Amino acid sequence: MLDRWAHAQWSPWTQGVSMASLRMAFDDWLTHLSHNPAEQLKLWQRALQNSQQWLAYVAQAQQAHCKPCIEPPVQDTRFAHPGWQGWPFNALSQSFLLTQQWWQDATHGVRGVSPHHEAVVSFTVRQMLDMVSPANFWLSNPEVLARTQRTHGDNLRQGFQNWLDDVQRKSSGAPPPGAEAYQVGRDVATTPGQVVYRNHLIELIQYSPSTTEVRPEPVLIVPSWIMKYYILDLSPHNSLIRYLVDQGHTVFAMSWANPGAEDRDLSMDDYLRLGVMDALDAVGRVLPRQPVHAVGYCLGGTLLAMAAAAMAGDGDARLASMTLIAAQTDFSEPGELALFIDDSQVAHLEDIMWDQGYLDSTQMAGAFQWMNSNDLIWSRLLKEYLLGERGPMSDLMAWNADGTRLPYRMHTEYLHRMFLNNDLASARYPVHGKPVTLMAIQCPMYAVGTVRDHVAPWRSVHKLHLLTNVDTTFVLTSGGHNVGIVNPPGVAGRSYQALTQLHDGPYLDPDAWLEAAPKHEGSWWPHWLEWLQAHSGVPELPPAMGTQDWPPLCPAPGTYVLQK
Repeated sequence: MLDRWAHAQWSPWTQGVSMASLRMAFDDWLTHLSHNPAEQLKLWQRALQNSQQWLAYVAQAQQAHCKPCIEPPVQDTRFAHPGWQGWPFNALSQSFLLTQQWWQDATHGVRGVSPHHEAVVSFTVRQMLDMVSPANFWLSNPEVLARTQRTHGDNLRQGFQNWLDDVQRKSSGAPPPGAEAYQVGRDVATTPGQVVYRNHLIELIQYSPSTTEVRPEPVLIVPSWIMKYYILDLSPHNSLIRYLVDQGHTVFAMSWANPGAEDRDLSMDDYLRLGVMDALDAVGRVLPRQPVHAVGYCLGGTLLAMAAAAMAGDGDARLASMTLIAAQTDFSEPGELALFIDDSQVAHLEDIMWDQGYLDSTQMAGAFQWMNSNDLIWSRLLKEYLLGERGPMSDLMAWNADGTRLPYRMHTEYLHRMFLNNDLASARYPVHGKPVTLMAIQCPMYAVGTVRDHVAPWRSVHKLHLLTNVDTTFVLTSGGHNVGIVNPPGVAGRSYQALTQLHDGPYLDPDAWLEAAPKHEGSWWPHWLEWLQAHSGVPELPPAMGTQDWPPLCPAPGTYVLQK
């Protein structure tokens, strides 16, 4: 107990990172590198070659524009401003990029280093280098210097005001500037409906029909418990829930309660029973004998897959179809998120949660931000604190700042059973004391992955094909974990690939799937709608809101979504 308390007290100084995990990774890398003289010689040669290249470049660049000795990666826009082409900023950027390339070589391919430790070392070194990029400092950034000269320093004054405002907001727990323009129930989460069921963990919202007839099978949306549900009901123009309602579907959505320290002992079984199963029971009271189109987003999709496997094993045929949106069922290759998940790191997180009773949203957000630090941390600090610019707030950004907590027991079980043990994919995950298998599921499936997903990489989502034996339509859409899903029709530059693989057809690995799946311009929403309607019955009159015995409790968006 003393150890746990001590680890929890150290956590704010380490940003929730296990120092033991980092030390083991660097020890592994350094030990093997020190025993590989040929590898050391190659790195010394590369360092000498880089130095010679840079000195030759500097000699020419002082006199006239010349070809750079290294180009930044395509996704790296830190040195895109024209000022970086002039002296001495071109020399600074070239030195940084060559150093970055050298460390990339040094941390990859060292024989004997475990893949996980290699990834941790490479990621950590990359973050350290990004911190000292010349783009992050006033005197070494030509764009900032030009702005300072043009505004007589007003950008730095405004940047200091922005920094001071952020510090005050963080200390008081206030939302970021501009978020007040997106009030839940007034500006976002505005699709009309009623809360028709409530227990300790969820409110179930039934949305009011907007068409004279609806498909007989209701749609039940299971959002992730790591987020507020209204990411699927943002502004009216980009609400997936409103889109489904306007296309003639009866939609129900779960809204998770935001747990506190008193909920520390809620378990994964509680999330299954009080979440998915109670919601299905409530939907069945409103629409008895109608199978349900179940939809799970992110962790909600993982939970839905568990529930569907358990239902199939018990002969429960209430699911007409299952849609998994950016949801993993196999965690053997979870992408960069695995950098933060090993036995040491999980033990450290357990100690933090044991002390608090939960994992706070800010602690989770930090890990996601570091996975894309150039875009989510350093470029924002450059714009807001050095250039003095405040970017406009959007509904998605305001939603992202409206965080939730994860109870101690549930999140501990989730990390062990999913990330460390991969129990669901291995048919070892127990529901009601009995292991379940996804292979038992009989309903057709639709799965969505996104191209730039750091949370649920699409190749990991694609592993669903190996775990089930039903007709599966897989869609790969442009964008990331959130933007790729909040993807209404009519937005320029969006595209997707889609392919249906029959249960008795040949397996296509991700690369083969990419080659075979036709590409379409636009949003994936209409494609999914067509698939849903193909698995639905003939439209009929809409059902009542709630039932006589279970009348509506309050208007949407309910009360749980407002919990802070």
